[in-house]
Amino acid sequence: VQLQASGGGLVQAGESLRLSCVASGNVFSLQAIGWYRQAPGKQRELVADVNSGGYTNYLDSVKGRFTISRDNAKNTVYLQMNSLKPEDTGVYYCHGATSVVGREYWGQGTLVTVSS
Repeated sequence: VQLQASGGGLVQAGESLRLSCVASGNVFSLQAIGWYRQAPGKQRELVADVNSGGYTNYLDSVKGRFTISRDNAKNTVYLQMNSLKPEDTGVYYCHGATSVVGREYWGQGTLVTVSS
C-alpha cells in the first residue's frame, strides 16, 4: 500500500485547510486510515481516523473543528481542518492500519503551519 498525502501549507489562526491522502495498491487490506501529526519536540499523535465501517475517532483537542471523511471510489481520505490554531502546527502523516500486528503504512508528511 502506498499513501500520498497533500494539502499542507501556511495559514493564519482561524483559517482552514484540507488534507488529502490517496491510497494505492492493496487498499482492501486497510482496516483504518487516518492522520497523525508531529509537532517540533513532541511525539507523534493520532489526530483522526476512520475505519472500514465508517466509524471515526478524533483527538479531543480537534473535536468540533476537524472532520475526517473518505471517498471509497477515489481511495482518498480527507481531513478538513477548520478554526486552526497555532498548536495545530506540525507535520501531518497519513497512516494506514491493517489487521496484521506490526503491519502498517505511512505516507510522507505534509507540513501544516498556523501562525498567530
